[in-house]
Amino acid sequence: MQDDPLRVDQPSSLQLPATAGDGHGSPASSSIAVQTLRAMLPKKLKVPESAALLVVLAALVVFFSVKSPVFLTQANLINVLIEVATIGILACPATMLLVAGQFDLSVGSGIALVSCVFAYLITHGWATGLALVVSIGLGLTGGMLNGFLVTVIGINALITTLGTLAIYSGLAFIVTAGLPIEFNGFGELALERPLLNIPWSVYIFFAFIAASVFILRMTVFGRSLFAIGANRAAARLAGIRVNRTIFTTFVLSGFAVGIAGLVAASQTGEGSGSTGTGYELTVVTAVILGGASLAGGRGSILGTVVGLLILGIIDNGLTLLNVQSFWQQVISGALLITAVGFDVTRRRLTEG
Repeated sequence: MQDDPLRVDQPSSLQLPATAGDGHGSPASSSIAVQTLRAMLPKKLKVPESAALLVVLAALVVFFSVKSPVFLTQANLINVLIEVATIGILACPATMLLVAGQFDLSVGSGIALVSCVFAYLITHGWATGLALVVSIGLGLTGGMLNGFLVTVIGINALITTLGTLAIYSGLAFIVTAGLPIEFNGFGELALERPLLNIPWSVYIFFAFIAASVFILRMTVFGRSLFAIGANRAAARLAGIRVNRTIFTTFVLSGFAVGIAGLVAASQTGEGSGSTGTGYELTVVTAVILGGASLAGGRGSILGTVVGLLILGIIDNGLTLLNVQSFWQQVISGALLITAVGFDVTRRRLTEG
């Protein structure tokens, strides 16, 4: 039925829709200009995504290598991986959600809440192992809440996660009374480097990549996500339990929030309500930049990883060049708009 079982939205060939008169001689499709462009495109057109991303990534590496002799050093490249690890952990389930046409914008404040609760428990005499379990459980609970509100109550995912973003952020500041809680004794994820001088946080990120690739490519659950994002009604008619699948994906996002919150706490040695600020924007930017569609039905973990590396290299390179951090935010926002614009244009050209 499809050329690629992983891309349920991919047409076998580019075909023009049939047009019919509406009684006034105007075509039934969107616009004459779009149809003209589509007619000029080859029938086997595949708008390049991963190849273009790799070209951009390579160009950035060459540019910053020329501008800064420090950029290509082993220590700096590891710093790039460390920088993207926490966000990357969040981006893996975020890709699954967007494939299914869903969002989770509460991940940044969720990290803050997890790190604050962990710091509070550690500084109040709780055993580290028990504090870890509670913190991960808190992340899972947040994911369950989002999934329940979206699939059972029926609230739009964007509105739901915007609301829980505010709730989690407020609770984080309540737990800490507005001040960071510093703690000692949990630096292993950030400081210990078991192999190739790479810390545990990066290996955790690698584990999330491997697990997510397996889920999307090798499991019925992953294929169901693509089917739901491509056509929710058709997926339901095909026997896919749509709400259960979406709920489970939100739970996976909550699990990632729990792990990422612990990684962030280990890196900073504190729990703060400002931890993870803006992460939701970076996650969405990386996922869409990696080829996922806001309409659902498209996306890949490897594309998301390339998008993360592009963002991480830009941030790292601009820092090495002593460019103000405010410009990094400007570039991140511009990349998000560009990626969304590319996705909209691609869909208009290939789908009419």
